[in-house]
Amino acid sequence: MKNVIIGTAGHIDHGKTTLIKALTGRDTDRLKEEKERGISIDLGFTYFDLPSGKRAGIIDVPGHERFIKNMLAGIGGIDVVVLVIAADEGVMPQTKEHLNILKLLQVKKGIIALTKKDMVDSEWLELISEQVQQEVQNTFLEEAKIIPVSSVKGDGIKELIEEIDKLTETVEQKDTASNFRLPVDRVFTVAGFGTVVTGTLISGSIKEGDKVELYPSNLESRIRSIQVHEKSVKEAEAGQRVAVNIANVKVEEVHRGNVLAKPDSMEPTMMLDAKMMMLDDAPMTIDNRDRLRLYHGTSEIMCRVVLLDREELKPGESAFVQLRLEEQIACQKSDRFVIRFYSPMITIAGGTILDPNPPKRKRFNEDVLEELIIKEKGDPAEVVDQFLLQNSDKFYEKKEVMKQLGMEVESFKSIAETLKDRKEIVEFKLGEDSYYAHRKYLSIQGEQLEKLLTQFHSKNPLKAGISKEEIKSKLFEAIKPRLYDAILSYYSQNETIKLENQFIAKKDFEIAFTENQNKIKTLLLNRYAENKYNPPKFSEILAENKFDKNQMQMVYNALIDMSYLVRIEEDIAFDRDAYHQAIQMVKEHIAGKGSIQLGEFRDLLGTSRKYAMALLDSFDQQKITKRVEDKRILY
Repeated sequence: MKNVIIGTAGHIDHGKTTLIKALTGRDTDRLKEEKERGISIDLGFTYFDLPSGKRAGIIDVPGHERFIKNMLAGIGGIDVVVLVIAADEGVMPQTKEHLNILKLLQVKKGIIALTKKDMVDSEWLELISEQVQQEVQNTFLEEAKIIPVSSVKGDGIKELIEEIDKLTETVEQKDTASNFRLPVDRVFTVAGFGTVVTGTLISGSIKEGDKVELYPSNLESRIRSIQVHEKSVKEAEAGQRVAVNIANVKVEEVHRGNVLAKPDSMEPTMMLDAKMMMLDDAPMTIDNRDRLRLYHGTSEIMCRVVLLDREELKPGESAFVQLRLEEQIACQKSDRFVIRFYSPMITIAGGTILDPNPPKRKRFNEDVLEELIIKEKGDPAEVVDQFLLQNSDKFYEKKEVMKQLGMEVESFKSIAETLKDRKEIVEFKLGEDSYYAHRKYLSIQGEQLEKLLTQFHSKNPLKAGISKEEIKSKLFEAIKPRLYDAILSYYSQNETIKLENQFIAKKDFEIAFTENQNKIKTLLLNRYAENKYNPPKFSEILAENKFDKNQMQMVYNALIDMSYLVRIEEDIAFDRDAYHQAIQMVKEHIAGKGSIQLGEFRDLLGTSRKYAMALLDSFDQQKITKRVEDKRILY
């Protein structure tokens, strides 16, 4: 069944609450002060059954200018508005302001109820009807039906109900498949149950037992129970007014303006990129860095507006802005918001969020403005492409990309596959996780990598390459080790580099020894091969020969880099074949006898205790063997 929320709007004392009582038989004023003063101060909630069988939720909003922030907290989730105008007074200041707010929030369907018809004659009623028609010209209500009613006598109530029912048939079906979001408009405690929050479920669905998260505080919780229209249910979906009993959260930890949502689906923010529209009849302009009041969902937050493409925003104009907030909120791309001036508190603007988690923007930057134009157009593939191009250095995991962009799994999956097919992005899969980078970014980093390697090879012709760790620190510092290996594999497969042990070199690089260096190479390899397990110290070889010491050091280091020699301590190295033979001998000995002691290994190799100990320590480090008391066993 389609879920519908009906909201009221209109000036104070025009009979909104009385009209709802005539429609439903229930009084939505619940506060003692409201009863005493005879005016609505906070939001009121109820429901009623329409002739078609639909049960509609109703939100009654206060009409006094002092309580506009309460009105804004409730009006965001409505489908149909009943604009209430008293026949004896006509259009008043809060009528106009409420209409402006509805326009800014892009409410699309409504009815106009002319209340108190019993207090005026037919001629006056006709005059007021004409005035109302003029006031709603060029708004979403210009074609709306105007229905005179008397809440006291019941005149017109039936006609109003029928029109509401008819209008609800045209309301679009809510998105129940996406992540759920519940902006909190009330919080209280119930004895024996604990904390209860209420609100309009604006997307997705919830059920008992679901894990939830409270934003922006990031408190984790669980749904104990759910009520819809005062009845306990196991599940609720978008478009319903719900009361949710949540576990492990104290009532003082929740406030109006918080959002209950799927865990890890949102990122609290202190900045928003947006397209902001100034009302045509706004009585003032907005200057760069003006302090304003932002209304989003059920929250009210102070902010500074940064005009990104101008110095001043005039009535009727639109502009790209960055809103810098004084408190955190949780929101998503395409959410609507309203702006009121700091003082006097009047509604002047509103707009659409283009990026809920942007970096700090520079003004008059063409790249920034072009980016926001793409986000405003709303092509999901372009938005994802642009986001990954700008954030490739972070190598976001799939879940983080979806959270930042407010996208659902299936939608993102389809877009990512399209961008991969178009060779725009690259996916790095590590188990069940997927990380993304834009090919343009990878190309730029690849050019930097090649430049580093070219310079290095020119200065160090006998070195196998730059260590993987050094490249990581210069080009991919924040990347996880496994992901870094996958990135290097990408460059290797694209024939940009080659990997040699722990070194990175250009694909076509080969160590080329000079004639003199080849003589040194032969000398060193022979000395270590002839003394397999009693190798000479390199310092001793240096002292014994007349070759240039710098050249000898370079060749020695190259032979280690190329794995001809295996260095296990600063001045101890072994011939490669001898080293691997020693590993095999250890394995065979332990396989036969269960373990090996230092003395046994020394005798096996025919070497000294010093070299035997050095080799065993090296095997331990490589997790070939493991020391247990005075013996080694296989790892």
